[in-house]
This record gives sequence, structure tokens and C-alpha cells, in this order.
Amino acid sequence: MARKTAKPNVKQCPACHGTGEVSRQVRVGRKHRHVGEQTGVCLGCLGAGEIPADD
Repeated sequence: MARKTAKPNVKQCPACHGTGEVSRQVRVGRKHRHVGEQTGVCLGCLGAGEIPADD
């Protein structure tokens, strides 16, 4: 008989809303004009989309 292990308490990352990616504006030139967005890994959860719940 296999024992079930309890799943650790986790909650969604508030910065990326569970996707693991965040978008940032890309600005160029002296006047810092907006040319688009760039997607990168969320630094709050390091791309996992979840953060451990405080016990």
C-alpha cells in the first residue's frame, strides 16, 4: 500500500499571477520612447509561478 504525502502549502506569486513571466517596457533613445515590451522570468518566484506559503 502506498502512502500519500501531503502537498506543501503554496500560493500564486502576486507579481506574475502564476505564469512565471513578467513583461517590462522597452525604451530607447535620449527621449526614452516606448518601442514595445519584453518578457522575462519573474524574480519573485524564479519562474515557478508559486511561492511557498508562510507556516
